[in-house]
Amino acid sequence: MRKRIVDLVVISDVHLGTYGCHAKELFQYLSTIKPKVLILNGDIIDIWQFRKSYFPKSHLKVVKKIIDLASKGTEVHYITGNHDEMLRKFSDTSIGNFSIVDKLVLDLHGKKAWFFHGDVFDASVQHSKWIAKLGGWGYDWLILFNRFINWCLQKLGKEPYSFSKKIKANVKEAVKFISDFEHTASELAIENEYDYVVCGHIHEPKMIRKANKKGTTFYLNSGDWVENLTSLEYHNKRWKLYRYDLDNQQVVEDFFEMEEKLSKQLISYFLDANKKK
Repeated sequence: MRKRIVDLVVISDVHLGTYGCHAKELFQYLSTIKPKVLILNGDIIDIWQFRKSYFPKSHLKVVKKIIDLASKGTEVHYITGNHDEMLRKFSDTSIGNFSIVDKLVLDLHGKKAWFFHGDVFDASVQHSKWIAKLGGWGYDWLILFNRFINWCLQKLGKEPYSFSKKIKANVKEAVKFISDFEHTASELAIENEYDYVVCGHIHEPKMIRKANKKGTTFYLNSGDWVENLTSLEYHNKRWKLYRYDLDNQQVVEDFFEMEEKLSKQLISYFLDANKKK
């Protein structure tokens, strides 16, 4: 199989060791690419919910694939998250091409990119960890139940349904949390003059320009491999958000094409406004 060469790939929130993890799909995706740099942006192994009785071969194959990529020249950075926070005691440790860090800043063609998981913005993680752990356990079982429902819907020839996405879309507090998360990350990035800020944690894949009076930044979130099955890819100075499909990997958003369309729309708007004058 011919592999795609990519400058940089970001994946996060895989949650290996839980029922909700799509390990087989992630392994297939990693088998199609040859990244120069692979950033694992937190919650890759779910140590919070780790069970000796549940770590199937498909999950172990993902770990082996990541090690294989590192052994063949890929620079792998494991950024710790809240579900794998136990690894923070090994922060700033490097073995060959593999390193464990809490955050990362890279120069991408003259632009500064700031990578971190994002749990630092989550009050439930910082101050009420037992609530966050209970929520993680409940989320895992909700995903498992959702899969059973979708299996039934598929047999009936109907479209799949996501309980968690529906909850996020309709519960005001969840929507507000996501919005506040993006705002806080972007404000800090602008203040520190980072061109890109790349997070995970909230399982909400996105690429969007953020601005305030001090400047602008590009906010990017790699999503997850529980519901969305997404990754971020940076190649030839372009960011792309990939969503895994059962048949192939399908580009769903190209950040710079979106920026070009927006620029053209703004130019067209101002030209029309001047004509009316």
